[in-house]
Amino acid sequence: MKIDLNSDLGESFGVYRVGNDRSILENLSSANVACGFHAGDPSVMERTVQEAARTGVAVGAHPGFPDLMGFGRREMACTPDEIYAYCLYQIGAISAMCRAKGISLQHVKPHGALYNMAAKDPCLAEAIACATRDAAPGLILMGLANSIFREEAARVDVPFAAEAFADRAYRNDGSLQPRSEKGSVIHDPEEASARVIKMVTTGVITSIDGEEISMDPDSICLHGDTPEAVEMSFVIRERLREAGVEICNLKEVLSNRMKY
Repeated sequence: MKIDLNSDLGESFGVYRVGNDRSILENLSSANVACGFHAGDPSVMERTVQEAARTGVAVGAHPGFPDLMGFGRREMACTPDEIYAYCLYQIGAISAMCRAKGISLQHVKPHGALYNMAAKDPCLAEAIACATRDAAPGLILMGLANSIFREEAARVDVPFAAEAFADRAYRNDGSLQPRSEKGSVIHDPEEASARVIKMVTTGVITSIDGEEISMDPDSICLHGDTPEAVEMSFVIRERLREAGVEICNLKEVLSNRMKY
């Protein structure tokens, strides 16, 4: 079995530091780099891509709403055309950083409220998929497993990777428990790793209400802005290896699945 392990990084801004990207990168196969709208700035973006290139971690664009004050976690009433333009702009910025460091951009994963809204709204999901398609050939769209993202990616002929979360609770319908609700974020690395192993090896995850949900992810995400992120990334990586699961980037995971 193969799985991609990703994290949302590059979310510092100016003198404000968020997370410990350098340490987390040692345990990942892919990194979603903030593009300056919800977090990050040109210098942070450049440094994060450089560190990813140094450690051999594949880079993805992590576009969000233009909402630095709310870290991109507040819903905004944007049209699909606006979402398309926002994403295309942000993907282009990270693509330039990657070219400068001698690597290619691998994927696109929307952030925060944009991610959650598009997982349920086909018009927004299509706008993000179109921006991914038009930004560069072969870019992979990463989105919530069991969501409308897969259908819209297929509609515009964009490769899709299903994502599940190590450190977030799920509702019975497969959506993420809102951060405003108790128990939505998992902080114990061992608890998170046990959930990951169950998802990857059995194809199910237990919802916050105890329901079993089918889950067949290509990539597992842990958030880089939580205090436990470094330890969690290490523990999850080790538990996956102990279970005989190979950690590799998205292109390798999707290529492996196409063989069967």
